[in-house]
Amino acid sequence: MELDPTTDLSFTRTLPIPPALVWDCWTSPVHIPRFFVPRPHRVTACDIDLRVGGRFNTVFEVEGNEMRNEGVYLEVIPNRRLVFTDAYTEGWKPKPEPFMTAILDLSEDGQGGTIYTATARHRTSELCENHKQMGFYEGWGIVVDQLVEYAQTL
Repeated sequence: MELDPTTDLSFTRTLPIPPALVWDCWTSPVHIPRFFVPRPHRVTACDIDLRVGGRFNTVFEVEGNEMRNEGVYLEVIPNRRLVFTDAYTEGWKPKPEPFMTAILDLSEDGQGGTIYTATARHRTSELCENHKQMGFYEGWGIVVDQLVEYAQTL
């Protein structure tokens, strides 16, 4: 995948858990609340219909404020790639102010772990820069740490 440095943010890490476990965590409403937002923020609801065009809806509590995020899956390749966006809601209804499209690429590292690449694609360079300033790298890094910590208990 070719990245555009003006609109895409991305990082890669090697995780000490297999791709199938990473996949299970990212695609189950039971697991999402355990890692999906940096603590002390939390996910209070998650509704998943894991198929292209299916919903990926979450509700967060951030500093006492409720934040709803509704989106759909654009690509679902089990244990390898998950793409979702808030540009649409279920039924392909366009949203007036979409934020990003997220792409998770997973591959085996040859030692039982996962090469994990997370990419956030934005419509404009301004949205991308805003996401970067909001702490994309730090926040998404914390989410990965929380994912590993949680997955190792399963």
